[in-house]
Amino acid sequence: MALLARILKARLRPAPERGPWQPRPTDARLPARARAEDKGAGRSGAPRAWGRAGGPRSLAAMPGPRTLANLVEFFWKDGFSRIHEIQQKHTQEYGKIFKSHFGPQFVVSVADRDLVAQVLRAEGAAPQRANMGSWQEYRDLRGRSTGLISAEGEQWLKMRSVLRQRILKPKDVAIFAGEINQVIADLIKRIYFLKSQAEDGETVTNINDLFFKYSMEGVATILYESRLGCLENSVPQATMDYIEALGLMFCKFKTSMYAGAIPRWLRPLIPKPWREFCRSWDGLFKFSQIHVDNKLRDIQCQMDRGERARGGLLTYLFLSQELTREEIYANLTEMLLAGVDTTSFTLSWAVYLLARHPEVQQTVYREIVRNLGERHVPTAADVPKVPLVRALLKETLRLFPVLPGNGRVTQEDLVVGGYLIPRGTQLALCHYATSYEDENFPRAKEFRPERWLRPGNLRRVDNFGSIPFGYGARSCIGRRIAELEIHLLVIQVGPGGWAPACGLGFV
Repeated sequence: MALLARILKARLRPAPERGPWQPRPTDARLPARARAEDKGAGRSGAPRAWGRAGGPRSLAAMPGPRTLANLVEFFWKDGFSRIHEIQQKHTQEYGKIFKSHFGPQFVVSVADRDLVAQVLRAEGAAPQRANMGSWQEYRDLRGRSTGLISAEGEQWLKMRSVLRQRILKPKDVAIFAGEINQVIADLIKRIYFLKSQAEDGETVTNINDLFFKYSMEGVATILYESRLGCLENSVPQATMDYIEALGLMFCKFKTSMYAGAIPRWLRPLIPKPWREFCRSWDGLFKFSQIHVDNKLRDIQCQMDRGERARGGLLTYLFLSQELTREEIYANLTEMLLAGVDTTSFTLSWAVYLLARHPEVQQTVYREIVRNLGERHVPTAADVPKVPLVRALLKETLRLFPVLPGNGRVTQEDLVVGGYLIPRGTQLALCHYATSYEDENFPRAKEFRPERWLRPGNLRRVDNFGSIPFGYGARSCIGRRIAELEIHLLVIQVGPGGWAPACGLGFV
């Protein structure tokens, strides 16, 4: 049986490295620094819950790496490229809650499933993401608006309310399946072209680049309601410029970490991180603005002719007038930035894992053929018919989350793990560490998609050991788009769908 990596063969590249982390309801809140019973104190590996006086312990008593050692680790040894490894190392050394200094920033890391759940379930209506001062500083410098990722408070609530009406629920994004399938068809054509150019006539070596361009084309089709030409043999220059800016942001994502960690007074001595950070954002905003303006001109021309403007997300945002044009620029720029890596990195890891586990590949193939057929072009309604494809995605994201953690800033005093965490403290929720805990996932280091097939597991939202898209009000608003792009592609180009008929396979 021919299943996508005879094209990958023995030269399948490992998937790209992950970037750094961005990132009981009544018991978790502590309005008066006195109430909040710590529910995680008695668990194995949890820190001592209370001090000698019977109350929560202060941050001064919390373990963690020394400031100088942390500076050496991250700035001298390039730790921002290895945050997932350092996260596990510090969890083993200091326990499931510990403190760290990153330059001028102080962070409390939480690497326990139940404590993560406690923090997230305590959130209010507008949770605050981890400190994104460098993002805000750039926007202030250039006179740009914030988008859904960088906004906070009432501004964030307004934007979330507007955008959630179109892309938050599965039924809302199901209408995009046709556009995504067209992009998948172009990807398959591109694969055939690259195979024809290969020395052996069948091996495609850089699948990471292919998936990057597929993801960018797919999400841009939804956001801008237009094609970018990423998968053409001759890519438009404007698209190439954007890919370069996007690549700078992703491949050197640690630059943004350095930009936020280096104090302003040091920038004249260490100018490169901030300069590259601004340059990449300049390119992203410029490209987004061009495509938004082009589409809005088309919509306005339709209206001027007395025609009814029809379209998707961008058309809705323009006609509703609930967001300013600057807010539209910012939101589409940030959503494209967030949407590309979520899909492309995950696809690369999924293909890698299937290539390494042919027995899983065969099982996925048989399910697709049995439930959908070999030549069926799937729609969103077909995805629930192949639960193993959905399980494959969940297991891939458990082992290789796009970001190994998530960030929050406490909006009230909390007691977490027996420690009093004052309001305004940055928290790093260490999802990578929790996803590799055997107590959360038996035989956690093994690739076992079937673990998600137990009754109800595919629909559960409360398994805080692995929440790659976040949780609650501040969860990833583009999750359903990313899932649809990945599910449809795996069905068609992966071990089933068109792949056997085309002679493509995973090796």
